[in-house]
Amino acid sequence: MSAAFAQPNAKPLPYAPSVENPGPDEARIFEELAETMLSISAKTFEDSGHANRSVHAKSHGLLIGRLDVLDDLPAELAQGLFARAESYPAILRLSTTPGDILPDSVSTPRGLAVKVLGVSGDRMPGSEDEATQDFVMANAPVFSAPDAKQFLKTLKLLAATTDRAETAKKALSAGLRAAERVVEAFGGESATLKTLGGHPETHILGETFYSQAALRFGDHIAKLQIVPVSPELTALANAPLTVNGKPNGLREAVVEFFRDNEAVWELRAQLRTDEERMPVEDASVLWPEELSPYRAVARLTVPAQTAWSEERSRAGDDRLSFSPWHGLAAHRPLGSIMRARRLAYDRSAEFRMDRNGCPMQEPSAGYRLPG
Repeated sequence: MSAAFAQPNAKPLPYAPSVENPGPDEARIFEELAETMLSISAKTFEDSGHANRSVHAKSHGLLIGRLDVLDDLPAELAQGLFARAESYPAILRLSTTPGDILPDSVSTPRGLAVKVLGVSGDRMPGSEDEATQDFVMANAPVFSAPDAKQFLKTLKLLAATTDRAETAKKALSAGLRAAERVVEAFGGESATLKTLGGHPETHILGETFYSQAALRFGDHIAKLQIVPVSPELTALANAPLTVNGKPNGLREAVVEFFRDNEAVWELRAQLRTDEERMPVEDASVLWPEELSPYRAVARLTVPAQTAWSEERSRAGDDRLSFSPWHGLAAHRPLGSIMRARRLAYDRSAEFRMDRNGCPMQEPSAGYRLPG
């Protein structure tokens, strides 16, 4: 039985503010993390004259689609945005993690950000005047560090490599990919190797994406997953994609796919059912699916279109900000990693807006990407 249709083994635990346990030095850590991220943007701006995101700077697809909430969801899944069957316009942004714009032969983890438009309901502080719900996802089920304090150490390492010799990064990436293949041959996987440039060279549209950290799910708590379900997408799972000699090979593959194909993903929720084995504060722990499987709550459909253009990039990369803190109170981000993102993402958006002279935009339901 697939995870989409499997039944849960236990009742979901209720959400309460007490599930979070902020550390005494979080404010300092969050400030240092935000400033480290800004140092990446400042360096790339110094070199290019254009302000990019501190992470996930390079987009490989900017897409308009539709999110359809499934009908007749059981009560524990009919929560927040998913409380009733409804269709919403959505914007999707495919990306890779570095803050500098690198050739795709430096192979790093992938991201998918989704902005759902025309959403109404009680909202999180700071987003009261907006009508969107953002989900920020990556192609690994857990985060590479348990909390913001540990992630800061990794981020400082990545910041120190920003804009260093591109040729050396290509060679390093090739070596890291070889090392990752050895690890995987023995049934393992290394988040560190992948983060530093050892991600397998595969098609980005075959990936499954995860929220990695927890978020409120109405009366409950969940992690989210976005899974390819249309045959054209599932055929690309782990499909090799040669990008050597193609600096924008991932983007070109996405553009080629959407020239003629529609894509359908399923959005699934994994409800928290165990306090010990499904922690909120430690984002590096895999929540066991035997305790609580991922279950379908919505579908994302993206028709054939121009998946990327310079004009779309100016609108989607420069004017749109994706943050898990843009959204409904019913989907409040939870845990150290999620709390850290609020300040870091706000600072990044302010930096880009200031340097590029281009105000950020939270689009309405009628929004259309140009190009």
